[in-house]
This record gives sequence, C-alpha cells and structure tokens, in this order.
Amino acid sequence: MILAIDTATRWTGLALHDGTAVIAEAGWHSINTQTVALAPAIVGMLQRANVASSDLKGIAVALGPGSYTGLRVGLAVAKGIALAHQTPLLGVPTLDIVAAGFGALPGKLAIVAEAGRTRICAAVYQWNGRKGWQAAAQPLIESWPDFLGTLNDESITFAGEITADAAKQIRAANKAYRLATPAASTRRAGNLAELGWQRLRKGSPDDAASLSPIYLKDPGGN
Repeated sequence: MILAIDTATRWTGLALHDGTAVIAEAGWHSINTQTVALAPAIVGMLQRANVASSDLKGIAVALGPGSYTGLRVGLAVAKGIALAHQTPLLGVPTLDIVAAGFGALPGKLAIVAEAGRTRICAAVYQWNGRKGWQAAAQPLIESWPDFLGTLNDESITFAGEITADAAKQIRAANKAYRLATPAASTRRAGNLAELGWQRLRKGSPDDAASLSPIYLKDPGGN
C-alpha cells in the first residue's frame, strides 16, 4: 500500500494505492487550513481503509513547484511518517502529476499550477511513447502573458489550475489552443500514487532526511 500526499497548492489531495488499484482518494480546496487539516484527513483515510501507517510500503509526496507553505506542510508530514516507520519516500514534481492523467494527444501539453500573486508555475510537455508525457524543459514561474509569449504557434492543450480569466487569455493568444476539461485538469492524488509506485518498483526512493521541496525563483522578483 502506498500513501500519496499533495499540498503543493491550495488544492490538497490524498490517495491510497495497493499497486493494482486506487482504493481511496480525496481532493479539496484548502485556504490556510492545510497545517491543521492534513494529519486528521490522513488518519481518517487510513482508518476507513483499515490500513495502519506501519503497513505502508511507500509514501509519495508532491515535491513542487508550488506554495512555499503548502510544500513544507506536505513534505513534513510525509517525512514524519516515513522516518517513523522506515518507509520509502518518493518525491514527485507537481506538474508531472497532472500530466500523468493524460494519454497521447496531438501536439504538446502545457501544465500550470498556482504560484500566488497572479503568477503561475508552468511547463510544456511532449509525448514520448512508453514514457508518456515528459517535460521539455524545467518549469518556470511567470505571469500568464509572459508564459503565453514563450509559446510557438502550435498545437497545445492547457491543463492544471486555470482560472476563467486565464482561459480567456489562452483563447485570445491562439484560437488553436485547447483547454482540458476541469475534471481532466484536476491534480489527482491517485496519479501521484501511481507515479510513486513506478519509482518504488524501480527501487529508487529518495532520502527522507535530505529530500527538499522544489522552489522556483520568480524572475520578476515579486
């Protein structure tokens, strides 16, 4: 059994995966409540699934980019469980979690997550056969106009945390751009758990003591 924990942004996600199927999953918007709500939510999910924390074979955690506070909360809880029970810890980049929910599509995939103060964390992904969607470059933290200005006029599907205003900017930038549905854009902890299982099977966990969040520097200095 693997536990997935995602507090990278205001969207919080938890899941349990037994290697064959997702047996429990929850996701909700948290506004300044992750610090107090996360641990009880994990306890509740484990109890409902009749799983003890000592039974876990791995813990997958969203590693960033994302909110400074959110990432610290999720990683601290994940590390606490991992170190207490000597459970493998597996950090997964935040944007990869969204990309993992998509099959092959025409063109490229642009994944975004909230970064606060009108900024977004964003990366463009390319389809790579059996490996699925792979980031073409390291994610950036930018404003929507700046990010859209870096893109070529080609087939791109946008997914992730996209506000109504951002959707208007995307459509105005290029009529050929496509928007994933809200459900498809949701960052599912079940996908995080499956990515964690892939790492666990390969025998490549992270060092729980030294694992740290992925923070991006705002190029605008804001």
